[in-house]
Amino acid sequence: MKVVIENHVPYINGLLEPFATVEYLPYGDIDADAVADADALIVRTRTRCDAALLDRSRCKFVGSATIGTDHIDIEYCKSHGIAVHNAPGCNAPAVAQYVLSVVGHFMRRKGIASPGSLTVGIVGVGHVGSIIARWAHQLGFNVLLNDPPRQRAEEGFNGVTLDEIARNADIITFHTPFTRMGSDATWHLCDDRFVGSLRHCKLLVNSARGPIADTHALLLGLESGMVGDVAIDCWEDEPGIDPVLLDRAFVATPHIAGYSQEGKMRGTAMIVEALNKHFGISAKVPVVEAPAKGADGVTLDMIMDSYDPLADTLRLKSAPGQFEELRNHYPLRREVQA
Repeated sequence: MKVVIENHVPYINGLLEPFATVEYLPYGDIDADAVADADALIVRTRTRCDAALLDRSRCKFVGSATIGTDHIDIEYCKSHGIAVHNAPGCNAPAVAQYVLSVVGHFMRRKGIASPGSLTVGIVGVGHVGSIIARWAHQLGFNVLLNDPPRQRAEEGFNGVTLDEIARNADIITFHTPFTRMGSDATWHLCDDRFVGSLRHCKLLVNSARGPIADTHALLLGLESGMVGDVAIDCWEDEPGIDPVLLDRAFVATPHIAGYSQEGKMRGTAMIVEALNKHFGISAKVPVVEAPAKGADGVTLDMIMDSYDPLADTLRLKSAPGQFEELRNHYPLRREVQA
């Protein structure tokens, strides 16, 4: 068996070698020739897994050690007998840590002492949004939840519409998957109409997917005052990010909101477990001590002390052309511990 692995997948070196020939490649080198004789492929989000990559390959397993799958042509893989696995929720505590540290630093900058004076609107209440909601309640924020699929599926889900978020939230944070089709499509969910309907949005955060927020709409919102500040970790067209939005952003980071040691280890563990089951092998699975649901009890000071997004902002604003290098060589942080 041969496995091709993107060389920036952490905590995996040496785990599969007892059972397979393993080749570690930069994502730019993972092409049709590189995977032609591969039985399995393990990647992150930059490798597009579709017909162009896989048509000449014998690959029957694609694993992405990340939460999303929008870089994988699911229908193509399904029709060609290729199993697809990702790592949903693996970095959820890290993204929640990022968002609430951003909020804490924003409050400090604005001289806002009480969380109770702010309403946080969470758009998308899955793995990440659920942790943010739980922590935000603990910290004393007023919380509004928006998640139409959950609203339809769960009788007890206490959600509001996106319009209500726009009217009532001081802080809006997005945590949806990226989809283009269907009634719940999220492409440009934050568009001109949404921004134009905001009433008193002090801070808007996108640490979900870049195309969820229309860059043009964000810039118009900042210029008009409909949006007070933005914190952007996921950008449209990254790594070619918009220089004006970069300059205007309160927090600007190179797609690293989920980059914790524990989150990366969980992601790798989930993919190794799936590969073991698929091929009937017993490769060692990394063990993660921190809970996947996040710490049970936190304070805003604990979260802010555990991670400073302003330091990462300074690095990106000082060297915007190094977006990929800053992302690929990011020093993984620890998640907040209760």
